[in-house]
Amino acid sequence: MNIFVGSLPFSIEEADLRESFEAYGTVDSVKVITDKFTGRSKGFGFVEMPNDSEAQKAIDELNGAVVSGRTIVVNKSEPKPEGERRSFNNNRGGDSRGGYGNSRGGNDRGNRGGY
Repeated sequence: MNIFVGSLPFSIEEADLRESFEAYGTVDSVKVITDKFTGRSKGFGFVEMPNDSEAQKAIDELNGAVVSGRTIVVNKSEPKPEGERRSFNNNRGGDSRGGYGNSRGGNDRGNRGGY
């Protein structure tokens, strides 16, 4: 079972998280999610446990537990349905000419052949 762990202290290491869950059974993997630019924890992660009953016991026991002064959130991770994923539009609603053109004409600041 894939388990979401949120509200983690930013200082927590994957080894610490693994140790907390291994008290309830076998842990296949642990991943604390980090910012790709700073490397700092984003305050959440995922734990994979192969035995569903052990995983459920860990969820029941650890949800609401206090770790380094923070009350953590632990629940079964459900994948987002494909249609709910956000896509980012870097164009921000403008047109392909960087927002200078307009469909009524007259506002084109594009290249005018060397002017």
